[in-house]
Amino acid sequence: MDTATHFVMGLSLAGLAYVDPAVAASPALATAVLLGTVIGSQAPDFDGLLRFKSNALYVKNHRGITHSLPFLVIWTALIGSILSLLFRTEPAGHIILWTGIAVCVHVFSDLFNTYGTQAVRPFSERWISWNIIHIFDPFIFTTHAAAVLLWSTGAVRPAPLFAGLYILTAIYYVWRTVVHSLRTAEVKRLDSARQPGERYYVIPTVSFHKWHVVKALTDGSYCIGVLNGDGLDWRKHVRTEQHPAIEQSKQHPDVQAFLYFTSFAVAEVENLSWGYVVRWADVRYRHRKQYPFVAVLVMDKQYQTINTYVGWLSAKKMDKRLSINSG
Repeated sequence: MDTATHFVMGLSLAGLAYVDPAVAASPALATAVLLGTVIGSQAPDFDGLLRFKSNALYVKNHRGITHSLPFLVIWTALIGSILSLLFRTEPAGHIILWTGIAVCVHVFSDLFNTYGTQAVRPFSERWISWNIIHIFDPFIFTTHAAAVLLWSTGAVRPAPLFAGLYILTAIYYVWRTVVHSLRTAEVKRLDSARQPGERYYVIPTVSFHKWHVVKALTDGSYCIGVLNGDGLDWRKHVRTEQHPAIEQSKQHPDVQAFLYFTSFAVAEVENLSWGYVVRWADVRYRHRKQYPFVAVLVMDKQYQTINTYVGWLSAKKMDKRLSINSG
């Protein structure tokens, strides 16, 4: 999920904690738990600080080890221990419990997005992404924000309010999972050109009725489409071009970081008078006919790197950032 949604979910978990009689009976413990759930709901994304070192390091590691099984324990123990020291008179077990719940909810909810996590490390470095919930889901954000607002007014007691909210949230997740399964089956049914061995990835958008579709063909290429209501519209067929510059680009650490993260990368090369521009794009992310999640390498005619970028950026801004021109 996005940072704002994780934040409101951290606040809502603090409200849910009032089902714990110890929390409901102690304002000081409730404050400690509030801090624990808010910080715990953000902690796995502290790897965002890697951006200050390099975008490549961030792309390779974001939602990686910080979302892994060992770090569920590490974040919980670290945050819970610090808060227990600050609130020495309050029972540490309750602080650690609710902090741990917030950390686990963060990682679990991220599994439902397209970006995914390496949640089963150290047993596997596979990226798990269930493609069920968009990274920003209006229903989840709105319901949690509304519940927090109601709680802040004192109009409703937190325990029943947030217990009801999380029951509703659980039902919503189950419903979206069922819908995703049905829509995936529908894509397969609607695709008259379907061949054995082809794999379909149905990816959510902010709209309940619109889904992006990626079909992985057996030759390594992809068909990109949109499922809107009951209509399937294939928009583009893409494959990695064959060119020495593309092969050379695979040796660059930025491209290696990009390819470590995604299995849906497609490369194209622009041949200019002074060199080459190799653009790797993750075809799962299509916005306004562009692929904003990219790794771009600018090279001279001897395949020496001139400039590079990896991360999220539009094509127009990318050319400006890397000083690319056709001259």
